[in-house]
Amino acid sequence: MRNNIETNNTIVKIENAVVSYREDVALRDVSLEVKRGEFVGIIGPNGAGKTTLITLINGLGKLVQGRVWVLGHSINKGSINGIRKRVGYVAQLQNIDPRMPISVEEVAMIGRYSQLGAFRRPGKADRDIVSEMLELVGMSHLAKRPIGHLSGGEQQRVAVARALAQEPEMFLLDEPTASLDWRAQKEIMELVKQIHETRNLTTLFVTHDLNALPDTCDRVVLMKGGRIWREGNPEEMLQQDTLSQLYDAPITIKEHEGRRVFLKAG
Repeated sequence: MRNNIETNNTIVKIENAVVSYREDVALRDVSLEVKRGEFVGIIGPNGAGKTTLITLINGLGKLVQGRVWVLGHSINKGSINGIRKRVGYVAQLQNIDPRMPISVEEVAMIGRYSQLGAFRRPGKADRDIVSEMLELVGMSHLAKRPIGHLSGGEQQRVAVARALAQEPEMFLLDEPTASLDWRAQKEIMELVKQIHETRNLTTLFVTHDLNALPDTCDRVVLMKGGRIWREGNPEEMLQQDTLSQLYDAPITIKEHEGRRVFLKAG
């Protein structure tokens, strides 16, 4: 039975969460709320706990202490599958063997299997959804191409299509532009912004690279040492002094072609 958290427009609620892997504490007393329709950027240095936070919201992660609700359900073993069907997840680019005999279309279809279940085969409606999502991300013309023959940016577009094929309510992106060149990074950021605005999703975007943070964020969460260090609107959070403290290194902000560029010393 759902509690009243989602009816109050809060679809993620974390209270005093502690997550540990063996001897390492990855999250320390973390509390966070996310409203339906928000675009939340999560930034911080490597090892800050950003990926662990996203993993926890995605129904995984060893919760040692605290409570977590996602999409109206308390996180527990019985609720994980139901939650993950409603959450689209994109990780950072992975190396794919060019010899792998799986096409772009087949990769995108993987997103439908969470809805189909183990013993149902995709039907016309599923194929139509996959076609729509490949069109949305600009990959229809490469639908039959082996996934390993694509550039990194193209592979990430297919990963986005796969996540959207689930028809999710929430969109989680964990370093989706890492290892991409600047042009591909910019294209992925623009694509994520477009998807968020046109498909009425709640989006959480994790990055350690300040220049990979989309400018459409409603709120920015700053993480450091497994804790939420600060959070607020982008204008308040993305200041030189604040970011220099977050990254323990001098950060300067320059304007370039109408966009802020973050420069880290050293």
